[in-house]
Amino acid sequence: MSRVGKKPVTVPAGVTVTVPAEEIVVKGPKGELRQKLVPGVKVNVGEGEVTVSRESDSKQNRALHGLYRALIQNMVVGVTQGYEKRLRIVGTGYRVELKGKILSIVAGFAHPVDYPIPTGIEVEIPKATSREYMDFIIRGIDKQLVGEVSAQVRRVRPPDLYQGKGIRFTDEHVRRLEGKSFGAGK
Repeated sequence: MSRVGKKPVTVPAGVTVTVPAEEIVVKGPKGELRQKLVPGVKVNVGEGEVTVSRESDSKQNRALHGLYRALIQNMVVGVTQGYEKRLRIVGTGYRVELKGKILSIVAGFAHPVDYPIPTGIEVEIPKATSREYMDFIIRGIDKQLVGEVSAQVRRVRPPDLYQGKGIRFTDEHVRRLEGKSFGAGK
Protein backbone atom coordinates (compact mmCIF):
# COMPACT_ATOMS: atom_id res chain seq x y z
CA MET A 1 0.00 0.00 0.00
CA SER A 2 1.26 3.47 -0.86
CA ARG A 3 2.35 5.51 2.15
CA VAL A 4 0.99 8.70 0.63
CA GLY A 5 -2.08 7.12 -0.96
CA LYS A 6 -3.43 5.46 2.17
CA LYS A 7 -3.67 8.71 4.16
CA PRO A 8 -7.14 10.28 4.01
CA VAL A 9 -7.51 13.88 2.81
CA THR A 10 -9.36 15.96 5.39
CA VAL A 11 -11.99 18.24 3.89
CA PRO A 12 -12.49 21.47 5.88
CA ALA A 13 -15.86 23.14 6.38
CA GLY A 14 -17.01 25.10 3.34
CA VAL A 15 -15.38 22.72 0.85
CA THR A 16 -17.32 20.14 -1.13
CA VAL A 17 -15.77 17.22 -3.01
CA THR A 18 -17.82 15.32 -5.61
CA VAL A 19 -16.93 12.57 -8.06
CA PRO A 20 -19.28 12.81 -11.09
CA ALA A 21 -18.49 10.66 -14.13
CA GLU A 22 -14.74 10.09 -14.25
CA GLU A 23 -13.61 13.38 -12.67
CA ILE A 24 -13.11 14.99 -9.26
CA VAL A 25 -14.69 18.38 -8.54
CA VAL A 26 -13.57 20.39 -5.51
CA LYS A 27 -15.48 23.60 -4.69
CA GLY A 28 -14.44 26.05 -2.01
CA PRO A 29 -14.45 29.72 -1.05
CA LYS A 30 -11.78 30.66 -3.62
CA GLY A 31 -13.22 28.76 -6.58
CA GLU A 32 -13.64 25.38 -8.23
CA LEU A 33 -11.07 22.89 -9.53
CA ARG A 34 -11.56 19.78 -11.69
CA GLN A 35 -9.31 16.78 -12.27
CA LYS A 36 -9.95 13.83 -14.61
CA LEU A 37 -9.82 10.35 -13.08
CA VAL A 38 -8.02 7.47 -14.76
CA PRO A 39 -9.25 3.87 -14.68
CA GLY A 40 -7.78 1.87 -11.82
CA VAL A 41 -8.12 4.56 -9.15
CA LYS A 42 -11.25 4.94 -7.00
CA VAL A 43 -12.09 8.01 -4.92
CA ASN A 44 -14.43 7.58 -1.95
CA VAL A 45 -15.96 10.71 -0.42
CA GLY A 46 -16.85 10.26 3.24
CA GLU A 47 -17.91 12.53 6.08
CA GLY A 48 -15.20 15.20 6.29
CA GLU A 49 -12.58 13.16 4.44
CA VAL A 50 -11.69 11.68 1.06
CA THR A 51 -9.88 8.37 0.59
CA VAL A 52 -8.22 7.03 -2.53
CA SER A 53 -7.97 3.32 -3.33
CA ARG A 54 -6.70 1.29 -6.27
CA GLU A 55 -8.24 -1.66 -8.10
CA SER A 56 -5.07 -3.75 -8.45
CA ASP A 57 -1.43 -3.83 -7.41
CA SER A 58 -0.02 -3.23 -10.88
CA LYS A 59 2.94 -0.88 -11.08
CA GLN A 60 0.93 1.86 -12.81
CA ASN A 61 -1.95 1.69 -10.31
CA ARG A 62 0.46 1.87 -7.37
CA ALA A 63 2.02 5.00 -8.85
CA LEU A 64 -1.35 6.61 -9.58
CA HIS A 65 -2.65 5.82 -6.07
CA GLY A 66 -0.30 8.27 -4.33
CA LEU A 67 -0.46 10.76 -7.20
CA TYR A 68 -4.22 11.17 -7.05
CA ARG A 69 -4.21 11.51 -3.26
CA ALA A 70 -1.63 14.31 -3.59
CA LEU A 71 -3.62 15.97 -6.40
CA ILE A 72 -6.80 15.97 -4.29
CA GLN A 73 -4.88 17.40 -1.31
CA ASN A 74 -3.48 20.18 -3.53
CA MET A 75 -6.97 20.94 -4.84
CA VAL A 76 -8.40 21.22 -1.31
CA VAL A 77 -5.57 23.53 -0.22
CA GLY A 78 -5.94 25.56 -3.42
CA VAL A 79 -9.66 26.30 -3.01
CA THR A 80 -9.21 27.21 0.67
CA GLN A 81 -5.84 29.03 0.86
CA GLY A 82 -4.50 29.33 -2.68
CA TYR A 83 -0.90 29.18 -3.89
CA GLU A 84 1.67 31.84 -4.66
CA LYS A 85 5.18 32.09 -6.07
CA ARG A 86 7.36 35.10 -5.35
CA LEU A 87 9.79 36.14 -8.05
CA ARG A 88 12.48 38.82 -8.18
CA ILE A 89 13.82 40.56 -11.27
CA VAL A 90 17.40 41.72 -10.69
CA GLY A 91 19.28 44.25 -12.81
CA THR A 92 19.50 48.00 -13.29
CA GLY A 93 16.57 49.07 -15.45
CA TYR A 94 14.93 45.63 -15.30
CA ARG A 95 11.26 45.84 -14.33
CA VAL A 96 7.81 44.30 -14.77
CA GLU A 97 4.53 46.11 -15.39
CA LEU A 98 0.90 45.05 -15.57
CA LYS A 99 -1.01 46.19 -18.65
CA GLY A 100 -4.46 44.71 -18.16
CA LYS A 101 -4.07 40.92 -18.54
CA ILE A 102 -0.54 41.23 -19.96
CA LEU A 103 2.67 41.17 -17.93
CA SER A 104 5.25 43.40 -19.64
CA ILE A 105 8.82 42.39 -18.77
CA VAL A 106 11.73 44.75 -19.44
CA ALA A 107 14.84 42.62 -18.98
CA GLY A 108 17.66 43.96 -21.12
CA PHE A 109 16.24 43.09 -24.54
CA ALA A 110 15.68 45.63 -27.31
CA HIS A 111 11.94 45.47 -26.65
CA PRO A 112 9.76 44.52 -23.66
CA VAL A 113 8.54 40.93 -23.57
CA ASP A 114 4.74 40.70 -23.20
CA TYR A 115 3.46 37.61 -21.38
CA PRO A 116 -0.33 37.06 -21.48
CA ILE A 117 -1.59 36.11 -18.02
CA PRO A 118 -3.84 33.00 -18.22
CA THR A 119 -7.25 32.91 -16.55
CA GLY A 120 -7.10 31.82 -12.92
CA ILE A 121 -3.80 33.61 -12.28
CA GLU A 122 -3.31 36.95 -10.55
CA VAL A 123 -0.08 38.95 -10.62
CA GLU A 124 0.68 41.47 -7.90
CA ILE A 125 3.53 43.95 -8.18
CA PRO A 126 4.25 45.65 -4.84
CA LYS A 127 5.92 49.04 -4.85
CA ALA A 128 9.58 48.86 -5.87
CA THR A 129 11.97 49.14 -2.94
CA SER A 130 15.31 49.14 -4.74
CA ARG A 131 16.83 50.25 -8.04
CA GLU A 132 18.65 46.94 -8.35
CA TYR A 133 15.71 44.54 -8.03
CA MET A 134 11.92 44.34 -8.10
CA ASP A 135 9.70 41.67 -6.51
CA PHE A 136 6.40 40.42 -7.88
CA ILE A 137 3.94 37.69 -6.85
CA ILE A 138 2.06 35.15 -8.98
CA ARG A 139 -1.09 33.77 -7.27
CA GLY A 140 -3.80 31.25 -8.09
CA ILE A 141 -5.78 28.27 -6.80
CA ASP A 142 -4.26 25.66 -9.14
CA LYS A 143 -0.80 24.66 -7.86
CA GLN A 144 0.29 23.25 -11.20
CA LEU A 145 -0.76 26.37 -13.14
CA VAL A 146 0.94 28.74 -10.67
CA GLY A 147 4.18 26.75 -10.95
CA GLU A 148 4.01 26.58 -14.74
CA VAL A 149 3.34 30.31 -15.19
CA SER A 150 6.13 31.28 -12.79
CA ALA A 151 8.55 28.94 -14.60
CA GLN A 152 7.61 30.45 -17.98
CA VAL A 153 8.09 33.99 -16.65
CA ARG A 154 11.48 33.00 -15.18
CA ARG A 155 12.45 31.49 -18.54
CA VAL A 156 12.18 34.94 -20.19
CA ARG A 157 15.53 35.92 -18.61
CA PRO A 158 17.04 33.24 -16.32
CA PRO A 159 19.65 34.45 -13.81
CA ASP A 160 23.09 35.11 -15.25
CA LEU A 161 25.78 33.16 -13.41
CA TYR A 162 28.42 35.88 -13.81
CA GLN A 163 26.55 39.11 -13.01
CA GLY A 164 23.45 37.77 -11.23
CA LYS A 165 21.00 39.65 -13.48
CA GLY A 166 17.71 38.06 -14.50
CA ILE A 167 14.47 36.66 -13.07
CA ARG A 168 14.68 34.27 -10.12
CA PHE A 169 12.53 32.97 -7.30
CA THR A 170 13.04 35.03 -4.13
CA ASP A 171 14.20 31.99 -2.15
CA GLU A 172 16.51 30.78 -4.95
CA HIS A 173 20.25 31.02 -4.40
CA VAL A 174 22.18 31.86 -7.58
CA ARG A 175 25.75 30.64 -7.40
CA ARG A 176 27.92 33.33 -8.96
CA LEU A 177 30.90 32.30 -11.04
CA GLU A 178 34.15 34.17 -11.18
CA GLY A 179 35.05 35.68 -14.55
CA LYS A 180 38.33 35.20 -16.34
CA SER A 181 41.29 36.56 -14.44
CA PHE A 182 44.45 37.52 -16.25
CA GLY A 183 47.51 36.97 -14.11
CA ALA A 184 50.99 38.35 -14.49
CA GLY A 185 51.89 35.33 -16.57
CA LYS A 186 54.83 33.04 -16.29
